[in-house]
Order: sequence, then C-alpha cells, then structure tokens
Amino acid sequence: MSVAVVVRGGWEGHRPVEATDRYVTRLRDRGAEVVTSETLDVYLDEDLLRRADLIVQCWTMGTITPEQLLGLSTAVRAGTGFAGWHGGMIDAFRAAPDYQHLTGGQFVHHPPDFVTYEVRPTSDHPVVAGIGPFTVHTEQYRVHVDPSIEVHAVTDVDGVAMPVVWTTRWGAGKVFVTTVGHRLEDLEVPEHDEIITRGLAWATR
Repeated sequence: MSVAVVVRGGWEGHRPVEATDRYVTRLRDRGAEVVTSETLDVYLDEDLLRRADLIVQCWTMGTITPEQLLGLSTAVRAGTGFAGWHGGMIDAFRAAPDYQHLTGGQFVHHPPDFVTYEVRPTSDHPVVAGIGPFTVHTEQYRVHVDPSIEVHAVTDVDGVAMPVVWTTRWGAGKVFVTTVGHRLEDLEVPEHDEIITRGLAWATR
C-alpha cells in the first residue's frame, strides 16, 4: 500500500481543505493510505516522511521554518514524490528560495481579473499524453522557472509560451506542478482534472 501525505493550509482563498479532499478520495480509492495534515510540522515527522511515497501540498503563502523545509527537502531527495497545483504549490513560502528551487518555479504575477485562456499540451509525457488543448477561465499565472524543468503544457502570454504544467526532479524524488487551480471549478475541468490525477500518480514513488 502506498502512503500519501496531504498537507493543506495557508491562505483560505484557495480552499485548501475542499480542493485536496477531491484528490484524497481518489488516492484512497486507488488503495493508498492517506494522512492529512493542516500543520507544516508534519515535515518534522521523519518516520512518516520516510514511509511516504507522495506528498500533495496545497499551502498558499505562509512561512516555513528551516527545519520544516529541511524535512520536506530530505524526504523528496530520498524518493518521496511532491505534487500540487496553483498557489498551493508555487506561491508558498515566498521568503524561502530553497523551496522555490525544489519546485522548479515560482508565481510572480497574474492579471487582476480572471482571464479565458487556452492551455496547450506540448509533450508526450504521461501527464499530458493524448490530451488536446483546452480552455479555462481563471487566474493566468506568470511564473519564473528553472530552465532545467520539463515543460508539458503552456499558455500564451504577450507572445511568450508561459509554462503551465511541468515536472522536475529533486534528488530521487519526482516533482509535478500545474499552475491552474485558483477555484474548485478549475479542478473540475475534465482535461485539467485528468492532468492532476496523472501527475499525482507519476510523482508517486
């Protein structure tokens, strides 16, 4: 049985409990043991993280202590997968550049209003294989990214192909990110829901 740790909290506008509950149910249906935590102190639990095959994080903004970040980083380096969406993944812990190094990217800006935009898969990676372009109406994230990430879907922003879905590695651990997900409705877009579901599976040890 795989073990998934779901870490949720921070800014309530991203509905961290409700959003993650959607995937807690999926993970349990697939036979995983799921542990949920609404404190970052879970990253200090060495025994749990050693057993964990996947960490799903939905924690927007907030502050992570050096000890908590070390626990997370150590677990992922050892092979625990790390996955999430939108601000819960790449607008977390703004004052912790070592965290941003782990995720491979960081949110920097979005227009003040929701935007209708196309997400265009660009690779044959398992998280997007067979999925065609789709449209969402939500926040459109501008991000700064590490050039070493593998980008699997983009959106067009002022003539630039802005990364939306990417994967990267942190030691032995696999990291999955999608920038879409401000609203619960964003998780219900069939193509995006499928990408997240596949991303969690891909990142799992």
